[in-house]
Amino acid sequence: MLHANHLKMIEYARALGDILIVGVNTDELVASYKSQPIIPFEERIALVKALKYPDIVIPQKSLDHTDKVSKLHLDVFVVGDDWAGKYDYLQKSGVEVVYFPYGQGISSSSLKQRIYDNYRKLQNKVDNHLPLDARTQELDKDESYK
Repeated sequence: MLHANHLKMIEYARALGDILIVGVNTDELVASYKSQPIIPFEERIALVKALKYPDIVIPQKSLDHTDKVSKLHLDVFVVGDDWAGKYDYLQKSGVEVVYFPYGQGISSSSLKQRIYDNYRKLQNKVDNHLPLDARTQELDKDESYK
C-alpha cells in the first residue's frame, strides 16, 4: 500500500542520481513474504508512474536484485530500512546500498491495521446502538425510506 514514507523515499532517491528507476513488487512477490496486497499490481504501478519523481517504473518479480542491478547498471539502490542488511550483497557489485529510514508508525502493515481497527470501532458502535430488530423497526417508521 503506497504511503507517505514511500513518497519520501522516492523523493530522496530522486536526488541521488540522474535517472530514477522505481521497482513495484508484483502481487505474487508480495504474497511470497506477506499477505496478498490490498491494491492490485496494475493499480499500484499506475500510481507510481503518476508520480513526478520516477523516470522509469518497472515490475519487481524477485527479492534478488542481482540481475536487475547488472542489466540496468545501477550505481545506487535505495530501499526502506525495514529491509536493513538484506541487500548488502549488492555492494559486491559496486552498488551503494541505502536503507532509507522510515521512522516509526507508517508502514503498509500499520495502515492496514489502523483501517481494520477503525472499522471494528465503527462496527461496535453500530452493533451496540440498537438491536437488529429495533433498527429494522426504526427504518419501517421512517417515511424517507419509502
